[in-house]
Amino acid sequence: MKNNRLYDQLLQWDTYFFNFLRISIFIVMAWIGGLKAFHYEADGIVPFVANSPLMSFFYKNADHKVINEDKKLVTEYTLYKNPEGKVIQKNIDWHQENGTYTFSYGLGTMIVVIGVMVLLGIWFPKIGTIGGALTFLMSLVTLSFLITTPEELYVPNLGGDYATPHYGFPYLSGAGRLVLKDIIMMAGGLVLFSDSLKKLVRPSDQ
Repeated sequence: MKNNRLYDQLLQWDTYFFNFLRISIFIVMAWIGGLKAFHYEADGIVPFVANSPLMSFFYKNADHKVINEDKKLVTEYTLYKNPEGKVIQKNIDWHQENGTYTFSYGLGTMIVVIGVMVLLGIWFPKIGTIGGALTFLMSLVTLSFLITTPEELYVPNLGGDYATPHYGFPYLSGAGRLVLKDIIMMAGGLVLFSDSLKKLVRPSDQ
């Protein structure tokens, strides 16, 4: 009997659990989306956008190829990477001409808006349904980078004193491990989509 009462009480808290998930996703979206207004974050997403068939057209130089110092044909953006914490003016000029920052501003705004819609799902199920669906779709696009940008998301074979033992698939780099976590965000978006939809279809059950 005591266990049954405990289970009943926990079930009554499920609304708070769902709302905590909404708040958590909002925090992530607002923080990451807000950072898209800064150059270092905009520079960091260039490889993913440039290699994505869904987004590369937003950049002017996404498919430009050039010869690097090692006489190898490479994508042009690889010559203009700004390491986090370092400011190089010629790289900034290239990114401005490429449309890197304009796209990042737009993307950041969209991410923040999705986060707000998820949060508003606490009070407005219809908005929450849309927010949950968009969270799912956004995470799906992010996870697609595992396929479209493998050179950034898997450990490279850089050699050294002896052969690199672990590189390529399935050995995720630091960036790859972060991208993979988006599968949790995807699941969260789907759960909140379902919860908001239930409130719309069966409001008497809430």
